[in-house]
Amino acid sequence: MFLKPDYNLKSIYEINLEELKSLGIKAILFDLDSTIMASKSGCYSEETRNWLNKVKESFFVAVISNNKNPKYIQKVQNISDFPLLFNAGKPRVRRTKKFLKNYDLPPKECVLVGDRPLTDILCGKLLGCKTILVDSITAKTESKVVRLVRALERCSIRK
Repeated sequence: MFLKPDYNLKSIYEINLEELKSLGIKAILFDLDSTIMASKSGCYSEETRNWLNKVKESFFVAVISNNKNPKYIQKVQNISDFPLLFNAGKPRVRRTKKFLKNYDLPPKECVLVGDRPLTDILCGKLLGCKTILVDSITAKTESKVVRLVRALERCSIRK
């Protein structure tokens, strides 16, 4: 199966918020680990926090994460001021659909942003959202093995 994200960017900071607004996007749903937060770190960088505050001025912001670790979830909840869905089960869509319905968000007015084609982008496509694939927020410091796995996974993307 080949996936084609609507946008394929180097980082979240390249997202054109004005373009998304012009397309009728009202909500940006972010994957957590490696997308807006270093994996398993439980904290946002100052740059990311400032950028998310800018995004929240114009969009509903939420996190859709597959993470199931209760201690980690609590840590992230303590530092986040937007809705969070953990144990989402991406690429399956059942829990994310329910989450969107609870916030009265039609998928066509949402964009799902993530670093993994086979979970984040596939989930967004199955939901009917726009999708944005970004490189890991810590790409420059990831191990060679992690970079290799990411490169192999991206073979599923149609350019």
